[in-house]
Amino acid sequence: MKKAIRYSIIVPVYNEEAVINETYQRLTKVMESMGEPYELLFINDGSRDKTAQIIEQLAEADDSVKLLDFSRNFGHQIAITAGMDYACGEAVVIIDADLQDPPELIPQMAAKWQEGFEVVYAKRTKRKGETLFKKWTAALFYRTLRAAAEIDIPLDTGDFRLMDRKVCEAMRSIREKNRFVRGLVSWVGFRQTAIEYTRDERFAGETKYPLKKMLRFSMDGITSFSYKPLKLAGYLGFVVSFSSFVYLIVTLFLRLFTADTIPGWSSVMACVLLLNGVVLIILGILGEYVGRIYDETKNRPLYILRNKEHAGRPQPDEVNWRVKQ
Repeated sequence: MKKAIRYSIIVPVYNEEAVINETYQRLTKVMESMGEPYELLFINDGSRDKTAQIIEQLAEADDSVKLLDFSRNFGHQIAITAGMDYACGEAVVIIDADLQDPPELIPQMAAKWQEGFEVVYAKRTKRKGETLFKKWTAALFYRTLRAAAEIDIPLDTGDFRLMDRKVCEAMRSIREKNRFVRGLVSWVGFRQTAIEYTRDERFAGETKYPLKKMLRFSMDGITSFSYKPLKLAGYLGFVVSFSSFVYLIVTLFLRLFTADTIPGWSSVMACVLLLNGVVLIILGILGEYVGRIYDETKNRPLYILRNKEHAGRPQPDEVNWRVKQ
């Protein structure tokens, strides 16, 4: 009987053919040094390059390598979710394939886990190879999220973390569509601690989070864990409406009781544009929340695998399988 898997390493990948072999080598070296049974679970998120083929070759040579191959690109957070659905280990580690998060930290995470912590997340103290704009916007996002969220989401932490089996099972039960995994891990609770590290430059390839995706990701994080934007929209509408009412009273007073008149429509148009702008902002915020409600009501699956044979939720004893194209 095959020995139960101790560690599951979840690696979401998207167009990572330039780095995937190095990622495999470093992960294998680290996990072999720990001397415990493990699996490397790669989730191919609709890559258009040779990423899936490379992983299949690795899986042919190494039984610890397994591949989930999406039918198309479903997104980084969904890929992580699929990994948690299929992970069999007693401890589950999430790590990106670009090697900005060093695999060599996994033994430290495991040591904290063995001390009794159920979630061990990696906190960035420095970020190498990133522009000042990226560093500034990332810092702003995490602090804005922490101020807005109803739960305590750690600052400067990504998805790189180790979770106990029970935490992974709790995450499996959450099936919301617009996912912010690091926030959900904070929401489920359990005993959590951090280890600090310096984030490295990307080993090869290009970032998969350009500004547009980062903005969308930020919106997912804030709207998933806070109603404050809705409250802020209400406050803003009240302030602008009150200011407009005061301006109307002043205008009527000047018109009826003084010789001063308004020479043109500039001030009126300015007020109209301001009010319309505020209304559109409020409608936009409402639209974000309504859109998320709409996504939830459609009840579509979070992801689709190319091979439907293993598309259902696996049982804990299913440790020797591989999803192939």
